[in-house]
Amino acid sequence: MTGPVLELNRINKRFGALVANDDVSFQLGQGEILALLGENGAGKTTLMNIIFGHYTADSGEVRVNGRLLSPGQPRAAIAAGVGMVHQHFTLAGNLTVLDNIIIGSEPLLRPDSRRHEADAKIRNLSRTFGLPVDPAARVGDLSVGERQRVEILKALYRDSRILILDEPTAVLARPEAEQLFKTLKGMTANGLSIIFISHKLHEVMAASSRVVVLRGGRVVAERATQTTSAAELAEVMVGRSVKRPTREPHASGRPVIAASDLCVSQAHGAGLDGATFEVREGEILGIVGVSGNGQAALGRVLSGVAHASAGELTFQGEDITRLSPRGLIRRGIGRIPEDRHAEGVIGDLAVWENAVLERLDSSVYSSWGFIRRTESRSFAAGLISRFDIRGATPATRTRQLSGGNMQKLILGRNLATAPKFILANQPTRGLDEGAIAAVHAELLAARSAGAAILLISEDLDEAVALSDRIQAIVKGRLSRPVVAGEADARMLGLMMAGVWEENHAV
Repeated sequence: MTGPVLELNRINKRFGALVANDDVSFQLGQGEILALLGENGAGKTTLMNIIFGHYTADSGEVRVNGRLLSPGQPRAAIAAGVGMVHQHFTLAGNLTVLDNIIIGSEPLLRPDSRRHEADAKIRNLSRTFGLPVDPAARVGDLSVGERQRVEILKALYRDSRILILDEPTAVLARPEAEQLFKTLKGMTANGLSIIFISHKLHEVMAASSRVVVLRGGRVVAERATQTTSAAELAEVMVGRSVKRPTREPHASGRPVIAASDLCVSQAHGAGLDGATFEVREGEILGIVGVSGNGQAALGRVLSGVAHASAGELTFQGEDITRLSPRGLIRRGIGRIPEDRHAEGVIGDLAVWENAVLERLDSSVYSSWGFIRRTESRSFAAGLISRFDIRGATPATRTRQLSGGNMQKLILGRNLATAPKFILANQPTRGLDEGAIAAVHAELLAARSAGAAILLISEDLDEAVALSDRIQAIVKGRLSRPVVAGEADARMLGLMMAGVWEENHAV
């Protein structure tokens, strides 16, 4: 490395009484991969948004290659060679992948946009980085994982020299993430400098050369990666020792939910092609697979958002194939959606309103068409306390929460009502190590209480740790189930590749 290509000097940012960044300073060197760690709500994303110009710091300065970067101007950041991949998508769902990537990169009055050249460049980047996506596909029809790939390609398309990645692998399977970091490491040899936010400590240890840790908006530690460990980083990040709970042997009961030959068609991405499974009382069934293989379709059907074109879905023996989300909720089904922003909460509503949004049929929270505000606010306050939703009060606008704390709200809203069946679709995506441990403990507690849980996860370690049985999904088809304790990395890898003859049904 030579001199710093990026300098942050005494950055401060407040949102009302909340201190998001408190006198933050650090540097990024040329050809360096710097990891930024911190709990949910520690101020990481706020800091990155200040660098990229989405926010203006209350005080402090940002310099790129020694030059002061104009605050609050994303165009100035892009012109200086700074690119950012956002944790929460900034894509237009009604436009194609190609349009989303090139929008803003060409003059508005250009008589002929270079679409063919752009298409070729995107396809080349897609192959180089192992991020397959169809430039002609409509973004609104893509899975969450595919949309994340578009965000990464959008930044790379602009030839950024400083790349900010906010949870870039949150929706990527481990082989995809490893390929991405391998490619990025190769690019740093040619001068690319990278800051990435990640809660996956194995990624931090494998990909970064240096780590900066934020807690409560302040820099509390800075380590050379080769001189630290994942355990030390986890403890520094949360301020205490963290240990994930372990799944204890537990007898399962009768089937709670069962699917037989479910089929779902989708315009883009995999639907479902004869999916069959059952989840029993006191059991967690894990569904693993590379993003875009039908997980989104499965989640939508189990949430009542989409209906199967063929096959049957039953809940405690009752046919629920055509039920609406409201009908499923009334029967005691809890839903943790894949996309917390689009399907989990309404950002402009207060935390207390989102907390009871799915429970307004209950006389506890409404009467004669009027919401019982006292009871609703009390319920929300209990969720905030029990699930450690930081930076929140019942009156806080939900959009002001960090992604991880928003996820805690959705999880708590469901678990607090003791549902009989829980769809947990990527339940720990974007959560820090302490929050992951807490979520795992809650899911295992629900399992012990008799709930049936279907866990859709692209994190193999999580799936193996929590699941009693595991099935792989490939192009909308489900493998036969295997006992999680007997599934090693090789077996799961083969299952996710569609090689199922080596599996043993249970």
